[in-house]
Amino acid sequence: MSSAVDVLIIDEPPGLDATQRAILEHEPALRTVGEDDDLMIDGRPVVALVFVHEAEPEAGCARIAALRDGRPWLRVLVAFRSLDANAMFQLIAAGADAFVGRSSPAREICAALLALSGMAPSADRLGTEPCEKTADPVALTPREAEVLRFLSAGFSNKEVARRLSLSVRTVETHRLNLRRKTQTGRLKDLVSLARQLGLKPVLDTEPPRSPARHAIHAAGL
Repeated sequence: MSSAVDVLIIDEPPGLDATQRAILEHEPALRTVGEDDDLMIDGRPVVALVFVHEAEPEAGCARIAALRDGRPWLRVLVAFRSLDANAMFQLIAAGADAFVGRSSPAREICAALLALSGMAPSADRLGTEPCEKTADPVALTPREAEVLRFLSAGFSNKEVARRLSLSVRTVETHRLNLRRKTQTGRLKDLVSLARQLGLKPVLDTEPPRSPARHAIHAAGL
């Protein structure tokens, strides 16, 4: 049985870099499939890479909900250019498992797909060129991306906890996870990462999250 991860590429933008698409197609650790293919018939993990346009998040939500319908084992990685808080909440509710910047190098997207499938990326799985070292992939969970938006805007752990209706300890845990994934905890690096991922800055007009709304998403995050 092949150990490759099946990848559904959904709503691929017409302007997707040809090199990026070629790497996704020919990466030995991945196997691109279509929606009409028989999925999960031999135990291979399946991840959908869904491209969401910032102007049409509702369309992305509908696509994700349709994909997840009857496929509880399917994992969803959302690729985006930029997202605001409301769009992120909608995508989380629709079934998004993780986010990655659309402009991320193809090797990083491949590694994020493997990580989401439960198969840790490694040099022998990913066909990386030894002469070219790329940055470690940064694939954030929806909650980590949400917390990153506030931290990169200079909010303290306590302020983030209040705005997102979380405990301070939970925010501290997410901050530690961000530090582990990015190998840094400096504010300027968090700001840089948020910009790289296209996360829109927090505005003072954004209302605090209500505890009830938080409870809807907490079980899956």
